[in-house]
Amino acid sequence: MSDNLDCKDGACAIDYTQETIPKESFTFNKEYLIPGIGFIFLVLGIGLDYFDAFFFKEPIPLIWYGIIYLAVGGPIVLKALKLIAKGDIYNEFVLMSVATIGAFIIGSYAEGIAVMLFYVVGELFQEAAVNKAKRSIEALLKVQVEEVTVIEGEKIVVKHPKEVALGQIIRTKPGEKIALDGELMSEFASLNTAALTGESAPDTKEKGEQVLAGMVNLNKVIEIKVTSRYEDTKLSKILKLVQEAVGRKAKTQLLISRLAKIYTPIVFWLAVALVVLPYLFLGEGYAFQQWFQRALIFLVISCPCALVISIPLGYFGGIGAGSRNGILFKGSNFLDLMTKVDTVVMDKTGTLTKGVFEVQKVVALNFDKSLLLELVAVLESNSTHPIAEAIVAYSNSSNSNLKATEVEEISGHGMKGIVGDYEVLAGNTKLLEKFNISFDTTLKQNTETIVVVAINNKYAGYITIADTIKEDAKQAIEKLHKI
Repeated sequence: MSDNLDCKDGACAIDYTQETIPKESFTFNKEYLIPGIGFIFLVLGIGLDYFDAFFFKEPIPLIWYGIIYLAVGGPIVLKALKLIAKGDIYNEFVLMSVATIGAFIIGSYAEGIAVMLFYVVGELFQEAAVNKAKRSIEALLKVQVEEVTVIEGEKIVVKHPKEVALGQIIRTKPGEKIALDGELMSEFASLNTAALTGESAPDTKEKGEQVLAGMVNLNKVIEIKVTSRYEDTKLSKILKLVQEAVGRKAKTQLLISRLAKIYTPIVFWLAVALVVLPYLFLGEGYAFQQWFQRALIFLVISCPCALVISIPLGYFGGIGAGSRNGILFKGSNFLDLMTKVDTVVMDKTGTLTKGVFEVQKVVALNFDKSLLLELVAVLESNSTHPIAEAIVAYSNSSNSNLKATEVEEISGHGMKGIVGDYEVLAGNTKLLEKFNISFDTTLKQNTETIVVVAINNKYAGYITIADTIKEDAKQAIEKLHKI
């Protein structure tokens, strides 16, 4: 699939035109291994506790659950310690660490592990959803080439694009993707720019014009003078924007961090008060161990497990649902922004249209319409241009007895040749101007894609080409208006 990726202010929109997204095969992610094993052993431990297994007595449960805790919650505790070392005491990691360690102190091993497991699983869920969208995008953006042909004096050297210096000349064969941004040194080039513009109609570039990495050379060998390093190409910048977008978290998701800075100190000091204040009122009847245990229980029940898992899980569901419907969110922050959308801008080609050219109308002036179409189709059958292929497909010229000879492709203009007893010109208005053939000049203002035709040096008519509108395009736009 060719795609149109337009990135602004960290947001990207994609338009797909010709290929299809490859189906993903299941691949095991090692990040799921520890939480998965931890969950199994947690359930097993709870079962042994419940059935009061004779061998599952202290210190076996402490060792059993302790190993699970270190495996699942160790990284979180480590992160909490690093944040404390930086002076950031009040955060969700410190709160979870203190609460779960407190759970272990009072013997609530399973509860302590469950809190850590909920958090880890919630984060993995969202990461999985975002990565799925990211993989889909990267699969569509595999237009960066790994090798490029460089002309060094009389030598032809194959290098990685990263090794090519500014000012060097690179060579690109027909069907190859351009590796680096540069200035066209050849007289002309016909390029498929769909990967960058979303437009399926080939773009003709002339000597001195800029060409970009990711464009596909269609016709002949071309030479390009490199003007941008590999990492500075427009395509590389697009990919970088995609990667940056994926790493951003939504404002709602950051609620845990903001809440923790207020909630955590309140919980901590209430726990301290639960230990200290009873001493002031009970005097000699005060039992420190009892109130300390109550303070730890308070810390455990104060840990916001629901928030810890619900927010990332909510985004997992949203991003996953979008992905199943062909909508790729590269981060949870973009999912949040959907509630504020009041304008939808979309590329035409491949979004509202199929990205496939079809003949819409054949106009003949003082010439037989069917013969005009047949002559043009026979001539265009010698070209691989998408517009030429559309004309050939429409006319079914394979059944024609006519043959084209002396066929010449004129750069950026069209084609010329002899078909049967007729000299045929087919292309844009510049082609007829080049051969001093008068025609209806209003065609220059025509916004449609047209192929003007001259037969035996006389303007004979034109063929209108258009991208086919998708059957559900109108319905989709009507639904958007109703939202």
